[in-house]
Formats: sequence, C-alpha cells, structure tokens
Amino acid sequence: MINFVTSNKGKFAEAQAIFGDLAQKDIGYTEIQADTLEEVAIFGMKEVAARLPGPVMLEDAGLFVEALNGFPGVYSAYVQKTIGNAGILRLMECQENRKAYFKSVVAYSEPGMDAVMFSGEVHGQIGFEPRGKKGFGYDPIFYVGDVSLAEMDLENKNQISHRAGSMRALKKWLDSR
Repeated sequence: MINFVTSNKGKFAEAQAIFGDLAQKDIGYTEIQADTLEEVAIFGMKEVAARLPGPVMLEDAGLFVEALNGFPGVYSAYVQKTIGNAGILRLMECQENRKAYFKSVVAYSEPGMDAVMFSGEVHGQIGFEPRGKKGFGYDPIFYVGDVSLAEMDLENKNQISHRAGSMRALKKWLDSR
C-alpha cells in the first residue's frame, strides 16, 4: 500500500479514484519557497521518505495564469488561503487574456530508491465568476471550455485534470515494473 502524504481530502479522493488502495497520511512536510513545483516536491519527498516506512508519494500543484506572469504558480496554496478565488478574480478584472493552466507534480519513493516524479497539466481559462460546488480550491474559477472544474463530478474531472494526469503516469510506471 502506498502512503499518500496530504492533508487535502479532495486530493486524496482524486488519487484514490485512480489507485484504489491508498493510505492518507496527514503528517505535513516542509514546503520550501522555490521556483518550480518539482523543487518543492523533491525536497518534501526527502523529508517524508525518511519519516515513513514503505512506498510514499506526495503531490504539489499550482495554478499558472498567463496574464499574471504565471502567478500564483508555486504559491497557489498560500494565495488560495490568503486572497482566495475572489482575490484572483479581482486581479483578473481588466484582463482580456484569461488563459491559465494547472500543473501537478507527483513524487514517489520506496526504501532504497531515489524519488521519481511525474507531471500532468490541464489548460483552460479563468472564468468571470465562480461556478459549481464540487471540487476544491480554484476549481470554481478554472474553466475548461464552458464548464468549471467545480461543475464536474469526480469521474469527469479525473478524465482531464492535471492531478489525474500525473497520478495516472505514476500508476502506469508502477504497473510496468
């Protein structure tokens, strides 16, 4: 069984829908300030792999908004906690270019092996208003076509999402070993 280190129940539900048998471990880890999600994930993986026996994975994700020069990017969790979706929508009020993408990086390790990483992306745009009650975080303001991620059920979201892409890549790698 893989230990998935996350405090986010939404992330865990999305991962469990792909992997099935996972154990959620809400143990926290140091999330360094870095330029890339990969740097954050690999630093965190070194910490959690030393603390947990057996296979372990963690995931870091970010929302990258083109008109905001990639902001909030690696600071997405902090920005969500401080200004939330309403703050992002205020920053976007005068922006015509609403292109954005989510990126997810999953790091995985087992005892005696170096961590491996897998990534996934979903491209869309920032809507003009939040819509939907499903999902979490930026899902209500991130639209793929005319639908926000918060309007999709988990099965449909896991067909296209950044997290599902990185998790499926890890699962494929594990299944091929």
